[in-house]
Amino acid sequence: METISSLQRIAARVRMMILDEIYNARSGHPGGSLSIVEALVYVYERELRKGVDRFVLSKGHAAPALYAVLALKGYFPEEELAHLRQSGSMLQGHPSIMTPGVDMCTGSLGQGLSAACGMALGAKYLKQDTNVYAIVGDGECQEGQIWEALHFAAHYHLDNLCVMIDWNGLQIEGKVDDVMNLRDMDKRVKYCGFNVITVDGHDFTELAKAFELFHSTDDRPTAIILRTVKGKGVSFMENKAEWHGKAPNEEQYLQAVRELKEVLDHE
Repeated sequence: METISSLQRIAARVRMMILDEIYNARSGHPGGSLSIVEALVYVYERELRKGVDRFVLSKGHAAPALYAVLALKGYFPEEELAHLRQSGSMLQGHPSIMTPGVDMCTGSLGQGLSAACGMALGAKYLKQDTNVYAIVGDGECQEGQIWEALHFAAHYHLDNLCVMIDWNGLQIEGKVDDVMNLRDMDKRVKYCGFNVITVDGHDFTELAKAFELFHSTDDRPTAIILRTVKGKGVSFMENKAEWHGKAPNEEQYLQAVRELKEVLDHE
């Protein structure tokens, strides 16, 4: 099992890979990709049992983060990352099951969680020892389908489902609270019938404790609210809605690389 320091080093490397992908493609979504790095790294390094468990990236625009982690886990050669968003590439702007390691096509926000619920219920019906993990965005939670899926999961007691909500507070139009305020998110999800845990989404120790609680809950689904920073790790991207969906220019890319290399060297 990877140590916390090892996980931190992997996270630093993943951030570098994300920036490389998006810069080479001249297109992509750096802000929300960088905010979910620790959650993805933890799930793939400590949680997911290959061939047994399932993962759904409901906020599909954060695909560069998922692709980086999948490459590190050996699902496809790391060189493929240079072909992000290119015609004919296996790595499109949103996840597709044509990509090794991807369990569900996502991109239209709100739909991925419903698919994850179906996977979890199907596993229970077939009496399979399968856990299903899903990451949704805070802005995505403004979609009505998310709430239908949450109620569905609670109604069917899907205790093999772990929903991670990336709460970075920003979406493409600006602050989530200004676009459509999702007040008391933790209480609202709890009222749906979930075991709810709120953590610092960049702290591996807190993530470890949250997933321990997930595994010890046997009567209801679990939601982990990840308090994160959009654009985490790149100073000029952090907490800036403008970096939701644009690629850095050369000067910005080189500055980001310098910052990320300092972290990687320190780790």
